[in-house]
Amino acid sequence: MTTTARPAVSSSAYPSHHRVLSDLLPGTRVRDVTLTLGFAAAIAVSAQVQFALPGTTVPVTGQTFAVLAGAIALGRSRATAGALLYLALGVVGLPWFSGAGPHTVGYIIGFVVAAAVVGEMVRRFGSRSPWQVMGAMAVGNLVIWAFGATGLALVLGLSAGQAIATGVVPFLLGDAVKLIAAAAVLPLLWGIADPRGTLER
Repeated sequence: MTTTARPAVSSSAYPSHHRVLSDLLPGTRVRDVTLTLGFAAAIAVSAQVQFALPGTTVPVTGQTFAVLAGAIALGRSRATAGALLYLALGVVGLPWFSGAGPHTVGYIIGFVVAAAVVGEMVRRFGSRSPWQVMGAMAVGNLVIWAFGATGLALVLGLSAGQAIATGVVPFLLGDAVKLIAAAAVLPLLWGIADPRGTLER
């Protein structure tokens, strides 16, 4: 009995699959490893840009923007791997966490989950339009806030309301600004890299 080989089907043939910006770069495995390492480094560098806000023990950093914008540009697999690498190397001793100690553990775990969620969203729904970027960023922020507030409640013994007041409310304005910035920049990069819209799928 003979069998007929099925033709290979590219992932781009599925309507639920959209390319992300990093897919436009040449290469495969080396590209992916480089992007993963670069993403982990970007999260680490953004953690060093920080300042304190009154009413909270959690510093403001550039990490939320780095994680969410990076996940939109990289997609789920690369972004999740990079966020996990950042977390793992910080746990084993690299001094690149933001410095607030156990107060920030929930946020750091949230970065990994948000990278996976946002990366999957842009694979399914795209990232060419400002609205797609804003939607993905908004969901990612909700994930990070949820993990961050939960971590604060557990570490400091706060009620849910106190954890939200301490770990979410002070960051609402800044995260909204980051969301708008990403929604302006990322579609612009798509327009430069693929002005005719022929490479998205």
